[in-house]
Amino acid sequence: MKAASVSNPETVQQSKRIDRALLVGLALILLLAIMPLLTEFAGGNYVLNLVMKAMILAIAAISLDLLIGYGGLVSFGHAAFLGLGSYVTGIALAEGTMGALPILGMVVLVCGLFALVTGALSLRTSGVYFIMITLAFGQMVYFFLTSLSNYGGDDGLTLWDTPQLFGFYVFQNGSGLFYSILVVLALTWLFVGRLAQSRFGRVLRAGKASPVRVETMGFDIFQYRLIAYVIAGVLAGVAGFLSACHAEFISPSTATWQNSGNLIIMVILGGMGTRNGALLGALFVVLIEEGLSLITHEWKLIFGPMLVLIVLFARGGLAGVIDRLGGRS
Repeated sequence: MKAASVSNPETVQQSKRIDRALLVGLALILLLAIMPLLTEFAGGNYVLNLVMKAMILAIAAISLDLLIGYGGLVSFGHAAFLGLGSYVTGIALAEGTMGALPILGMVVLVCGLFALVTGALSLRTSGVYFIMITLAFGQMVYFFLTSLSNYGGDDGLTLWDTPQLFGFYVFQNGSGLFYSILVVLALTWLFVGRLAQSRFGRVLRAGKASPVRVETMGFDIFQYRLIAYVIAGVLAGVAGFLSACHAEFISPSTATWQNSGNLIIMVILGGMGTRNGALLGALFVVLIEEGLSLITHEWKLIFGPMLVLIVLFARGGLAGVIDRLGGRS
């Protein structure tokens, strides 16, 4: 006699939730893919450039969510990787390196090494001490970039060319750059989502809840967190590369703690540790900020209370709201 298989209701519910999140994320990416067609009827290049900016920040926010949402590591210096990525790109172009792949290789190397060294030091602390040391490293990068007088110093540097991919100017402003950013965004979203569901992600989440228990089970939580820190730094560096191509300008202000704070807001607003939270948060913040600024000069008086209300009453952020609406259907 065969024993009847009984499914755990919580497991089934979690599986349905993951499926809904996957469908919502794919729908968002599909909507972004047709955005160049939609902007031909309204907004034109202005709206398209705004969406590209939001997608670049979404890549950085997704990478930060790997630390905050899954690892419980609130980094207040994540924008430093954006700044490093953009400056490596700008300096390489200024010195005559035009190939996109060599420049990306340099971005990955510089950001990866910086993340490895600073992460190895920062992760020996926790809580508010971790926040403060990442803030210190971020400001260190900012002041270093302002000291580069040969590359504009405080004023930044205008880029007179863009990288080439196999001889083609794919990263010039237009549909080529738009779809390049979209491809990187989609790959980042897929990669981080898959990583979060893997054993690596489960260990990282368990370490967020109880690092001592994870250690007693035989996992080196420091090593897992350091790997996550390096991955997040590299992904943010790639976002910096795309930012430099999009703006055709690099500035030390990219690495300020205010930009790190904006990334944290995007992650919290969208929903920490959710598949689509950082993506939703970045799109929402950039588009709402721009929309309100067109209505009134004092748009921050509206935007601030709006953020507070969403955080207080939208449990799980924007991703949580969408999940609950999908669960009712």
